[in-house]
Amino acid sequence: MKTMTTKTTILTMVLSLAATTMTAQRVMTIDQCVSDALLNNVKMKNAGNDVEAARQAKKQAFTKYFPTVSATGMGFMADDELLQMSLGEGMGMGLLKNGISGGVSAQLPLFTGGRIINANRLAEVGVESSRLQRKLSENEVVLTAETYFWQVVMLKEKLKTITAVEQQLAEFAKNADAAVSAGVSDRNDLLQVNLRRNETRSGRITVENALATARRLLAQYTGHADDSVDVAADMGDGMPEPPFALYAEPTAALVSTSEYALLEQNVKANRLQYKMSLGENLPTVAIGGGYFYNNFMDKSQQSWVGFATVSIPLSGWWGGSHDMKKRKLAVSNAENTLRDNAELLVINMENKWNDMNDAYRQIRIAQESITQAEENLRLHTDYYTAGTATMSDLLEAQTLYQDSRYSYIEAYAGYQIKKREYMQATGQ
Repeated sequence: MKTMTTKTTILTMVLSLAATTMTAQRVMTIDQCVSDALLNNVKMKNAGNDVEAARQAKKQAFTKYFPTVSATGMGFMADDELLQMSLGEGMGMGLLKNGISGGVSAQLPLFTGGRIINANRLAEVGVESSRLQRKLSENEVVLTAETYFWQVVMLKEKLKTITAVEQQLAEFAKNADAAVSAGVSDRNDLLQVNLRRNETRSGRITVENALATARRLLAQYTGHADDSVDVAADMGDGMPEPPFALYAEPTAALVSTSEYALLEQNVKANRLQYKMSLGENLPTVAIGGGYFYNNFMDKSQQSWVGFATVSIPLSGWWGGSHDMKKRKLAVSNAENTLRDNAELLVINMENKWNDMNDAYRQIRIAQESITQAEENLRLHTDYYTAGTATMSDLLEAQTLYQDSRYSYIEAYAGYQIKKREYMQATGQ
């Protein structure tokens, strides 16, 4: 009685643990996977930090509009006077044995050749570029999350197919065993079925291991505990919505893509850097003032000072002219890159459109293959029962059915990924 009670307690604990595990598992739709990935993935966190860093750089550039304020202080003490004068035999005078001085000054630039204005504009370009980079990172995260999602769905659908095949093979084995017992067939038919069942079991292990890995990747990418997620999706046997409503004219869609906008920002940045290089070779005008105090000869002195400065880089034109030429060539390169990559982006849109439509047609072909494979399997089952077909023929028909199911599953998942790639390529 005590042994039975112990076993009951252990069984209860095991069932409770299993129930807790099932409860902890998170079943997600594709939208939930994408949302969690955008919230938790390290790539998005880093992209957010880059945007904030660019904003701080912009605020730093804005401070250059304000006066530069500085404070200085100095004190000294010597063992003898620093200034000594002889006034005659046995007579002398010394000055500056100790003293202190200090002051506060402010300087405001009035003209810097446009460097401050262009530096602030360049900082704004940096903020916009970081936003566009974050959008590209977002696209990458969304595509990867959906890819992991459909990998899990695909492998789960393959397990369903394997289960259906196992049921078919069990029925084949039952019929073959009955035929052997009745003496109307030899054991070779049963051996063939059992060999195929072993192959199927091996295939199940492979798919289950791949599914476990895919789930772990999805969990890690969406910011959840290892192997704690599952997906809610069912392909069924139908066709998804046709892609025609997604079409966007490539040239018109070009300006709405983050890739093109980033290329435009690169041109702006190079133009501003050229203007800043030009400004470095122009005069700089500034005004300022300050308060100064000193006590060097046991007498305090205070003074207010105002000043204006003009700085002309005379020798700077020698090297500056070469820097301006270099910056101008960089602008030309950026403009050439914009035109070239714009053409490539348009070509990429067209390729993505073709890939998406091809993937959709592959689903249609796979769907027709399933119908034909099911009919072929049904006929060979009847032929084998009637004794007009061999077990090898029946197993070959069953293999064609399994392959057609696999082709449909892979085509369906592949289409979903191609659809996302096209939408991102056209800025949708």
